[in-house]
Amino acid sequence: MDEQTEELRDLFVETTGEEAVTADQSEDRGDLGDAVSAEEAETRVRELVGRMRERYAFQSGFDDGELVQVVTGFYADEDDAEIADALDTDAESVLRARLDLHLVRERDREAPLPMDELRELIVDDVPLDERADRLDADAETVERYSRVIDAERRATRANHRFTDEFAELLTDADLRDSHAADARESGLEEAAEDIETNTQL
Repeated sequence: MDEQTEELRDLFVETTGEEAVTADQSEDRGDLGDAVSAEEAETRVRELVGRMRERYAFQSGFDDGELVQVVTGFYADEDDAEIADALDTDAESVLRARLDLHLVRERDREAPLPMDELRELIVDDVPLDERADRLDADAETVERYSRVIDAERRATRANHRFTDEFAELLTDADLRDSHAADARESGLEEAAEDIETNTQL
């Protein structure tokens, strides 16, 4: 035990009156899926969905129970059509619900238009019709991919807190890290582009 560790231990004992730390700090992080039952995970996901509904204006007409199914389906690697079948709805409605919940798939970004240019137009608050004109694309397509970018921006502003918590509850460690890495990479790229755009103004 080095001098700094001894000082920290003495401080702990003085503050808490306990002689030993109860948690083993060297223990592996482990998977929350092992510690949380499926029923508890669903309850906590529902609570997160409720918190998001209070904070954001959801575009989908889904209730909280349906949104929980969207979240669980997403982390079970179901595609939108599969989730839609379970909810007796269509894939477009599921997409809208996913984006409400900051759940963006990699293929959502595969657009027939330059996403970096669209992002700059959104950052500059350019109206939808003008975005479509500048990108020489139809308004429906621009609106769809604008929703993807808006979802990514909301997730970044929230520091990916909600998607991280969903992932903690619903995926194993490897998948969780993969989802988090994808989200972080997208968010960092977007943040950098926003900064560059604002700097150029």
